[in-house]
Amino acid sequence: MELSEKILVLAENFSASAKILTAIGDETRQHLILEMMKMGHCMGVRVGEITEKTNLSRPAVSHHLQIMKDAGIIKVRREGTKNYYYFDPEMEAFEKLILTLQLAMEISKELPDRSGK
Repeated sequence: MELSEKILVLAENFSASAKILTAIGDETRQHLILEMMKMGHCMGVRVGEITEKTNLSRPAVSHHLQIMKDAGIIKVRREGTKNYYYFDPEMEAFEKLILTLQLAMEISKELPDRSGK
């Protein structure tokens, strides 16, 4: 594939990765991801459990969880009236982002050296 074609693919991939980049680019959501991982509940955690571990309100936690859900980082399982949030076991959103970053690295290696060395 030509360099110009790779750059077009990269642009498409960045567009497709916008939600996950937004989700993980926020410090509060990074903190929530880390706290959820520290909890280690493989069956998922409820908003109240996350709220207890942070300085955020329940509505704020719910808002951030929705953004992460929309980005494909977490999923939700409903049991009656209770929602349990857990990490997507396939991690497709992260896989796609990793492939996008690998393509960016590949392209950057093909560009001429502009360091002046």
